[in-house]
Amino acid sequence: MKIAVLSGKGGTGKTTVTSNFAVNIKNSISIDSDVEEPNLHIFMDMENPTFKPVYTLYPSINKELCTLCGKCGDFCNYNAIIPAKNQVIVFRESCHDCGGCKLVCPNGAITYEKREIGKIFNGRSKYDTELHYGLLNIGEMSGVKIIDQLKIFTDSDETVTFIDSPPGTSCATVAAVEGTDYAVIVSEPTPFGVSDMKMVVEMLRQMKIPFGLIINKAGLGDNEIYRYCKDENIEILGEIPFDKKIAELYAHGEIFSVSIPKYKDLFNNIYKKIVEGSRSL
Repeated sequence: MKIAVLSGKGGTGKTTVTSNFAVNIKNSISIDSDVEEPNLHIFMDMENPTFKPVYTLYPSINKELCTLCGKCGDFCNYNAIIPAKNQVIVFRESCHDCGGCKLVCPNGAITYEKREIGKIFNGRSKYDTELHYGLLNIGEMSGVKIIDQLKIFTDSDETVTFIDSPPGTSCATVAAVEGTDYAVIVSEPTPFGVSDMKMVVEMLRQMKIPFGLIINKAGLGDNEIYRYCKDENIEILGEIPFDKKIAELYAHGEIFSVSIPKYKDLFNNIYKKIVEGSRSL
């Protein structure tokens, strides 16, 4: 079973929720697909990870074959390849590696070269759970290819996989949650939290992915989130209270259900709700 954990904005508690799931649900796999700023491995204390580079392709122009017809530039929606007066200019960082420019070139003047855009790290945490995360190189425009390769580790149907997703509703978020069995939205009970949550709800409904909500820092804001969930028939899976002790543990990079055992039941019960809810669909 593949469970994505996501939110409308950063800092709402996605990694907090994912890490607590990971240590309480036995034999689970955790994936941090927030490749621009991964931090799940810090809380899980990843031990001796291995890594491999991730490459993307970009076009290379054979000047002897190129007639500057302009078809490659007309095709590219990202302006990664632009025919100029005397040559074709390639902005390799903007290339999305779709292969289209080569297909439309009538003279076979385009081939591809590869370059590294980031890395994938693999290993186990100090809690003896399997963990994978990606890291996008500084200056790169898109981490979707890294996320796609990370999701290879979700292919097993015999284990449950928790995917710590990028915040918001960007292309990276869509790539992370696509093909998952269930999504857990994490939101704060504040006007900003509800506003950003609505975008995620709309995205998940368009993608036809079932979902529920965990309210983090419950008691901090107002009742708007409860009214919204009632009006939209959104299940509240559980609540994490606005608690100074939890905040202190988080600040020290610790997983609060390990230090405060009563919260183990919270995450186990939420997981049971998810499994039961997915079976009823």
